[in-house]
Amino acid sequence: MKNELLLELYKRPETVFTLADVSIMFPKIAYENIKARMFYLAVKGMIKKVRRGIFVKDNYDVLELANKLYSPSYISLETVLAKAGITFQYYQEIFSISYLSRSLSVAENNLRYRKIRDEILLNHQGIERVNQAEMATKERAFLDAVFLYKDYHFDNLRPLDWEKIEELKIIYQSKIFNKRINDYYQIYKTDNA
Repeated sequence: MKNELLLELYKRPETVFTLADVSIMFPKIAYENIKARMFYLAVKGMIKKVRRGIFVKDNYDVLELANKLYSPSYISLETVLAKAGITFQYYQEIFSISYLSRSLSVAENNLRYRKIRDEILLNHQGIERVNQAEMATKERAFLDAVFLYKDYHFDNLRPLDWEKIEELKIIYQSKIFNKRINDYYQIYKTDNA
């Protein structure tokens, strides 16, 4: 039965599993038995235990891990902005938006979570599923950064779709925030005139 559990885990596209995930996959097995089996598989080196109740396959996706550690959360801010070429600064951390602010290191990965209001966090506009991770679009990550950081410097505003920004900015419901967005838009227009 342990092998059946392992085979089922490796058949799935997910690379990170919580005990709750595994218990949903195997509803006929008692939670305590699943816990014992997962611990056994980790001790035998067939999977890795990275944190209490969280297990990963050998080649796991760190973005998926960041989502599973604190849920709800999504990858955003510097991680997405650097990938999109909006900021040029390289960060070793994975930045996420969540219901709390916290920095931690898990399995040699530095993860940083920034707290945002629930009505923003739980709104799925501008959030995509990339592989098995929830990730902000470049426009949503830009808006998150403007909302959380005062006077943030963006190296390149060209990749942004300003029509999408207009659609998404209503999520944040802040007049000061809207003014900051308009200021960045003026910078964009000046740089691209």
